[in-house]
Amino acid sequence: MYRFLLTRQWVIITLVALLLIPTMIWLGFWQLHRHDHRQKLNQVITASLAAKPVPVESLTSVGGSVAHDAIYRRVTAKGHFDTAHELVVRRRTNADDQVGYHVLTPFVLDDGRTLLVNRGWIPSSASQTAFPSIPAPASGEITVTGRLMRDETTAASGIKNLKGLPDRQIMLINSEQVGALLRDSGDASAKSVFGGYIELTSPAPKGGSPELLPSPKEDTSWIGIGDINLPYAVQWWLFAAAVPVGWLVLVRRELKERAGAAKEAAKKETEPAAV
Repeated sequence: MYRFLLTRQWVIITLVALLLIPTMIWLGFWQLHRHDHRQKLNQVITASLAAKPVPVESLTSVGGSVAHDAIYRRVTAKGHFDTAHELVVRRRTNADDQVGYHVLTPFVLDDGRTLLVNRGWIPSSASQTAFPSIPAPASGEITVTGRLMRDETTAASGIKNLKGLPDRQIMLINSEQVGALLRDSGDASAKSVFGGYIELTSPAPKGGSPELLPSPKEDTSWIGIGDINLPYAVQWWLFAAAVPVGWLVLVRRELKERAGAAKEAAKKETEPAAV
């Protein structure tokens, strides 16, 4: 009765089902792992945003790296902006998903060390090769406050670090790479660059440009705050459970169709031949 399971069609169907079940189970655990990772990240972000600002040198160092527990911590630094060596980061979007640039300005501390400051978003200029017009920051010696961020990498961000870009334009904010670029351009103050960078929160720019970057709590589009991975994990496991159920339904349907066909054939054999 079940010999049809040995046919080529049903062997393929069964093998596909056997492959789908462990694959979907694995995808469920992968989503669960991402859920756990996001929960821990959210805890770090919440704690960082609630903490009082501290001097930037207490959480990073020249040539160093930003610890995972320190991301989004509010830090302060006293010095002046070096707009002569300002850079823009290509293909960045604002809260309305408009494509433009992030403005990256070196901030020289009183002791000569340099902190990279992401001053916010500006729209793209008409020319993709010309350096855009950027509103100037506050001049003179000031104190800036911002959220401390880790260096961007292609592996972590998915952004390709393209070469041959127009002058003073980059793809990733990476303190080591930016420091080398600044030194090559003749920036003597870029000999000592802090690891990581900050997203400026104050002082606010005059006229609202560049647009300050929203914090994760303010940016509802940021996937790190919403918990979608746990439902996805459950979904994959339900799919895995549905595969054998679906296979059994198909088998029963095949049995029913074959039984009906056999019954019909037997009926035709017992009917008297027409004269």
